[in-house]
Amino acid sequence: MKKILTSFLAVGVYLTPVTVMLMAQPTWGQTQNLRSQEAERLLEQGVQLTQQQKHQQAIQILQQALTIAQELKDQKNEATALLGLGFNYDALGEKQKALDFYNQALPFKRAMGDRAGVASTLNNIGAVYDSLGEKQKALEFYNQALPLWHAVGDRSGRASTLNNIGAVYNDLGEKQKALEFYNQALPLYRAVDNRSGEAVTLNNIGKVYDDLGEKQKALEFYNQALPLRRTVGDRSGEASTLNNISLVYDVLGEKQKALNFYNQALPLWRAVGDRAGEASTLNNIGGVYSALGEKQKALDFYNQALPLYRAVGNRSGEASTLNNIGGVYSALGEKQKARDFYNQALPLYRAVGNRSGEATTLNNIGIVNDDLGEKQEALNFYNQALPLSRAVGDRAGVATKLNNIGAVYDTLGEKQKALDFYNQALPLYRAVSDRDGVANTLNNIGGVYNDLGEKQKALDFYNQALPLSRAVSNRFGEAITLGNIGILFQSTNRPTEAITNLEQSLQISLEMRRGLQRENRQKFLQENDIYATALVDVLINQKKYAQAFEWVNLFTTAELADYTRLINAKVANKEAQQSLDDWSKKNQQLEALRQQLQSDQSESLPQQIRQLETQVYSEAENISRRFPEVAELFETTPIDIKNLTSSIPAGTVVVQPVLLTNMRDMPNNIAFFIFTKGKLSVIKKSINPTEFNKLLTKYLEEQVQNDTDASYAETGGELYDILIRPIEDKIKALSPKQLSIIATGQLRHLPFETLYDSKTNQFLIEKYPVNYLTRVSNNSLKYRDVQNAVSPKPQAVLAFGNPVSSDPQNLPGAEVEVRKIKEIFPDSEFYINKEATLERFKSQALRFSFLHLATHGCFQTEDCQKVNLKNNTLLFADEALNIANAALLGLQGTQLITLSACQTAVDTNVNGEGLAGVAYIFERAGAKAVMASLWAVEDEATQELMVDFYQNLKLGMTKGEALQKAKLKLIADHRHPFYWSPFVLIGDAR
Repeated sequence: MKKILTSFLAVGVYLTPVTVMLMAQPTWGQTQNLRSQEAERLLEQGVQLTQQQKHQQAIQILQQALTIAQELKDQKNEATALLGLGFNYDALGEKQKALDFYNQALPFKRAMGDRAGVASTLNNIGAVYDSLGEKQKALEFYNQALPLWHAVGDRSGRASTLNNIGAVYNDLGEKQKALEFYNQALPLYRAVDNRSGEAVTLNNIGKVYDDLGEKQKALEFYNQALPLRRTVGDRSGEASTLNNISLVYDVLGEKQKALNFYNQALPLWRAVGDRAGEASTLNNIGGVYSALGEKQKALDFYNQALPLYRAVGNRSGEASTLNNIGGVYSALGEKQKARDFYNQALPLYRAVGNRSGEATTLNNIGIVNDDLGEKQEALNFYNQALPLSRAVGDRAGVATKLNNIGAVYDTLGEKQKALDFYNQALPLYRAVSDRDGVANTLNNIGGVYNDLGEKQKALDFYNQALPLSRAVSNRFGEAITLGNIGILFQSTNRPTEAITNLEQSLQISLEMRRGLQRENRQKFLQENDIYATALVDVLINQKKYAQAFEWVNLFTTAELADYTRLINAKVANKEAQQSLDDWSKKNQQLEALRQQLQSDQSESLPQQIRQLETQVYSEAENISRRFPEVAELFETTPIDIKNLTSSIPAGTVVVQPVLLTNMRDMPNNIAFFIFTKGKLSVIKKSINPTEFNKLLTKYLEEQVQNDTDASYAETGGELYDILIRPIEDKIKALSPKQLSIIATGQLRHLPFETLYDSKTNQFLIEKYPVNYLTRVSNNSLKYRDVQNAVSPKPQAVLAFGNPVSSDPQNLPGAEVEVRKIKEIFPDSEFYINKEATLERFKSQALRFSFLHLATHGCFQTEDCQKVNLKNNTLLFADEALNIANAALLGLQGTQLITLSACQTAVDTNVNGEGLAGVAYIFERAGAKAVMASLWAVEDEATQELMVDFYQNLKLGMTKGEALQKAKLKLIADHRHPFYWSPFVLIGDAR
């Protein structure tokens, strides 16, 4: 059962202390000379600019006024200018500068006996320390200001300071004390008809009730504050209250209502130039979209908020946004990326003394450790966070940590301890009306009872959680609970209910994925693959094979990069649609030039096509990365799956082994999906995943890649018994001319042809030609009438060999290899050494249907030091080909591209498709088939294999047969699999 660990969205509340700016307004009659008049005029202009929130302009004017006042030794005007400068720097987030000016003004005010001015300055100094997180220091200054206001009878000033003291106690978690001070300030503001101050106080009282979980009471106070702020034209205050109303609706699960209020606040912040307020609301809008499962949209808003917070020096706001970005990446499965953002947020919260934010971040770091299996480390972070949340009176925060601690003990098997923590969290969540938290905890309690075998009790808790997750629009929580219910039904032999709930769970995950950009899709789905595994398993048990195969393919992600999908495509996003329309026009021009190539043999035309191709395909890539709606076009659909099965060539049997090994309390199996054209059957075999993984690792890393290890036959035999024996009779009955493997998961790196039948003393390749299909292979299989499919004999091959003839990149056998190809096919062209350039390959490849590259490749995360190649590159004489750009080559007319190079099919970080590796990239570019190697092979053996392969093609064999026969010749010479097995054929084997 999947538990829900509760992370925090650090919301921007925008609750600010009230700063009071008292500026003496000199009358013109008091001026004694023109210089003094100029100072007073500048001061008046500075006040006006400050009121208009044009802070930079105000600073320039007030600085001029200060210079004149200092020249005239006019203490009154000097103090006024200093206060004004402090106020404006404060508003811009330059807190230290603000303190400097306030501290220069204070002695002037004291010297003049201006007690109101002293109180105002002390209040503002306190507000700066408050915003810097130095709460006790802030209280000291506020408490110095308070008796001065009282002494001069300034009830409005006194109220402002009482309000600020209340805000400090609120931040310190002393909510009742905060209410006492707010309730002292409120009648003072009302007595002097200061509606602006009254609105601020009502807003702040609302925030206390909000924190205490009394959401309706909070709304009452916010709704009293809102019309007052509108009456006095306080757009900044109006935005603040709208923002806070939104937060209440957000927590209550009324997400659309919350968005409506946020979207009212946003233009107000922008209109008054309040970047901190704008950032706060952008941050909160991001939180709503995150909760709705629209993670990409959430990231967009967070990334708008972050630079605004940084620009105004709001470290607490910056930290909250970093925290939220981390939360998105965590949900997308990017745990290390999430941790990086959390680790940026933590010192910022500590620097400003924000204990609530610090607790939030410690909790979230704990979740990452928990997800990564570092349970004790997770407990350590949760236990650091818990007392901080308690200290500030954050009951929802306390509940979250208790819930997460419970989840750790749950995973560690200490079920009773887990229940104890969950049962402590539950009433706290209920007390603060956090329905989302209640739902998460109920789900987790259900999981404990399920593990304890109390299935009905578990179902009761899941059924309590589900409507709450739906009520607050928590799509992620809803998907998990539905998935858990589905697994419960599966384990209690209620397949119909299991299928219904599991499909609903996975549909929600797929819907959430639709809003993600391409780079975030893969790991997001992996977060919930336990439910996909369970659904496939139960569908197979019910003999719903086609449905099971559909889910196997739907719940993985791969970039099909079939650019024809973009032609005349329609999406809802207008900007994306315009980009698609513009792209289609350029693609039409490209197709017209390709048609022209059939009759035009000029040298300039291929170059012209390549230039346009690069532009067209690069734009297609950019569009699909920018717009999730376009990325969705590249995903596998049920239609693609049907097309693949219907495109299987006659005489071909396709086998897709799928590991069903991540289900708790259920048997571990491999499911074998076996296809012929129009027919599908499934066979399951139980396995021990741990032992299987050890066997596979030993075979791949120690035996088939080591020509001195003779024990490969024994291990290969054990793997044959697991992966082939269960389906052997089925395959044999179908009498295939070609055996095609769709390798997924851990099996992507395995050369199946090496599996050894100890009963007949034969490798699999000795029984059948073997090739591999990828998610893209549907494009190559459907390219011509499969009923009359005869592999066209190559009349000519474009071959490149040994582009760099000096060590460590010298491959002398490659030169022999390409010369031999020329002998076999006299119309071929070959280029070696300095002639084997990438530029020549790009210009000439369009004229040949068979391409051969006998060169070095480096397809791994690190550079290949031994051959002096950058990672993920293919060597040519003039420059290396970046494999990321290989998909942009137009290879639609290519029947086969042979990458006779080192490690051209191993896993690469370009696409993560394992066995397909770089070959997958070339298949994406349009090649119907790709031949590539799994590991570095001896130069001489490669030459021998390749020459035999092309000779077999000339005799009229299919690509699959030609490769099989070439391998059998090396096997007959008693060669170790190291020499003949690494070269694999991917795509159309005809």
